[in-house]
Amino acid sequence: MNITVKPAGGLKGTITVPGDKSISHRSVMLGSISNGTTHVSGFLTGADCLATVDCFRKMGIEIDINGTNVTIHGKGMHGLKKPDAQLDCKNSGTTIRLISGILAAQPFDCSITGDSSIQKRPMDRIRNPLALMGAKIYGNENKKLYAPLKIIGAKLTGIHYTLPVASAQVKSAVILAGLYADGETVVTEPEPTRDHTEIMLNYLGADISHNGNDIICRPVKELYAKDIYVPSDISSAAYFMAAAAITDNSDITITNVGVNPTRTGIIDVLNVMGADIKIINQKNVCGEKVADIRVKSSKLKGIEIGGAIIPRLIDEIPIIAVCACFADGTTVIKDAQELKVKETNRIKTVVEELKKMDADITETDDGMVINGTGMLKGAEINSHDDHRIAMSMAVAALKAKDSTTIKNAESVDISFPGFFDFLEKLK
Repeated sequence: MNITVKPAGGLKGTITVPGDKSISHRSVMLGSISNGTTHVSGFLTGADCLATVDCFRKMGIEIDINGTNVTIHGKGMHGLKKPDAQLDCKNSGTTIRLISGILAAQPFDCSITGDSSIQKRPMDRIRNPLALMGAKIYGNENKKLYAPLKIIGAKLTGIHYTLPVASAQVKSAVILAGLYADGETVVTEPEPTRDHTEIMLNYLGADISHNGNDIICRPVKELYAKDIYVPSDISSAAYFMAAAAITDNSDITITNVGVNPTRTGIIDVLNVMGADIKIINQKNVCGEKVADIRVKSSKLKGIEIGGAIIPRLIDEIPIIAVCACFADGTTVIKDAQELKVKETNRIKTVVEELKKMDADITETDDGMVINGTGMLKGAEINSHDDHRIAMSMAVAALKAKDSTTIKNAESVDISFPGFFDFLEKLK
């Protein structure tokens, strides 16, 4: 599906974007291994999260979906059954990496795979720590491990593992395995990453604590079902925050957004760039911080982005690059090598597609350098079947001269079904 986006004279209104993808995934996984029935509201019915639902249904969990309300009939930590068929996580890296931590401790073996993109993403980063715990994980190996994976359930032992790269997915896989392990499991992060797994586990009765950059997981006999509210995804809100900041005559409010401090790097960066952002109506729901975000047209300036903040905005770097095109001066993004192992090599794809729109942007080994020109032109854009590339280029098109066509725009359904309808609503 190709979508044509025309320049906008201004964006105004109030919207509520879909639920947080990370929290939606975890609600299904943890609800499935909890005792009792979990009612989830605000669930993201994007393709990635539905892949997680499908995997747990194949392991005997009854899951009912009614719009954004999901009911999970959990069978406890030891209630999963051996699937009759291969588990398919589609395009979801979160699914395959997190579920591997759970599968490693089950009394059965199974196979899990994904689409062509997933089969190019390295899985040794989860296999290595899980193997130290006693897990048996095999797959396509050529220096690195790739899906499809064969996971043979085993008895696990707690370890102390230092993450070589800050990764919430790897951390979560080890913590989930640690629920079943003999002894304490400790994960040390080089930099703090999103902590939705720890928050939800403690909410459901786990024993997770922090000591500096150490996350300590003690095994538990059971988790207990509770109702879960999924706030709006800040990664989805980021596109509209950026759109309002770069588009003249704009004033929008995005309601009920998750503002977990491990995810608000995008707000911090836009603030430093000079964006007019206000955080209002703050509250705490199910352990997660939630607020409304109001953004108005802004005059942005180029900055340097790197170091400890990168894990807090890794998914938002494509849209930050778009903002940088309209900022005064030069923006340098560094320490973002993790972008190379996302749905696409996002360093390469962001630079390629923005260059088509006449951006002054240069690829580096760990990021990019953008000289803000204040002007882009319409072009034919390839989404590379990457939802974040498609949405970022759609925002760029709002401020471009002439229309922009985005090829394979249906990729937005992975995380944000209806994204283009939201854009039209604000025009």
